Amino acid sequence: MLEHATSQPSGPVRRPSRLECLHTNSRNALGRARNVVRATAQGTTDVLSGAAKALLTPAGVAGAAVELAWVGAHLAMYPFGLLGGPDGIEGPGYSVEELPPMQRGLVIGDVEAAGTPILLVHGMIDNRSIFTLLRRGLRRRGFGRVVSINYSPMTADVRVAAAWLAEEVESLVAETGYERIHVIGHSLGGLIARYYVTRLGGHERVHTLVTLGTPHGGTFNAYALPSNLCRQLRPGSALMRELGAAVPCCKTRFVAYWSDLDEMVFPQRNAKLNHPDLRVHNIEIHATGHMSLPINGDVVHGISTALAQLGADGSLLTAGITKLKPRTEPPKTTFNHGEKPAELQPARRPATHSRGPEY
Repeated sequence: MLEHATSQPSGPVRRPSRLECLHTNSRNALGRARNVVRATAQGTTDVLSGAAKALLTPAGVAGAAVELAWVGAHLAMYPFGLLGGPDGIEGPGYSVEELPPMQRGLVIGDVEAAGTPILLVHGMIDNRSIFTLLRRGLRRRGFGRVVSINYSPMTADVRVAAAWLAEEVESLVAETGYERIHVIGHSLGGLIARYYVTRLGGHERVHTLVTLGTPHGGTFNAYALPSNLCRQLRPGSALMRELGAAVPCCKTRFVAYWSDLDEMVFPQRNAKLNHPDLRVHNIEIHATGHMSLPINGDVVHGISTALAQLGADGSLLTAGITKLKPRTEPPKTTFNHGEKPAELQPARRPATHSRGPEY
């Protein structure tokens, strides 16, 4: 029988040296880093090209001009926003005769929606003057309790600011008697409100949270400053990871407005709120700068429409509030040929009986 000879190694097996392993690992790491840099550069190029396309259009040029004009006007109003405390609480009252038609329509159509308080929270190094036109627009549309507040421009921690916001909400709830309110946050104000709602139990108090140009996914502009607050606003920071964690049983409805011309949130799509546990409606606004979002007509109209519907389907959520039914026309009555309606027939005098004088 033929036996197949097995080849034996001529010598001992040579293992790669530690230096060779280190060289191989370094080469693999450099390859992975090169791929990450290439992908990041490609993404950055796409974002920059998208922003350039948004700007280099007639609407983009007009939006940039509006942004510059509003920034100038806002700087002029800024000192007035520092004066005084929170806005007074003004309700619609008991009479609607003196209200404009638009206000009257909301008050009559849905008393609960018209009376629900709306709290406005401004952004970084700003004050409530940024909401001057938005507040006026909401009140013109029938919302009677619109309150804007100031927090310290020296705020250095989103978590601390969210705890302060919780106290302000409880104060507003106690003052108005409404168990749930709406919150509108611009820029950093939206992130503070989101932390309050999702991490401090604020979903029990906030029915709808509207954010305007809020860096929900962080912004690369935050790398410009080494402050603690800016570090929290960077993509992938500890705060961003905490906000991205699970949020079980959140009752709050979220509406997030973002713009393709936002110069403060980069990339602009990071102003969208994407979370599997939250009910979110992301709305893109074209050719509108970061500071111009609170004065954009489409934004004001969209917010008014959303807050006029207390339920996701437009229904009322509070038991005991009776809907006003539409007026129905009286049933039509048909008459036989030649017969006249009762109001056209001569009135009949009641029958009288002859009686003697009473003494």
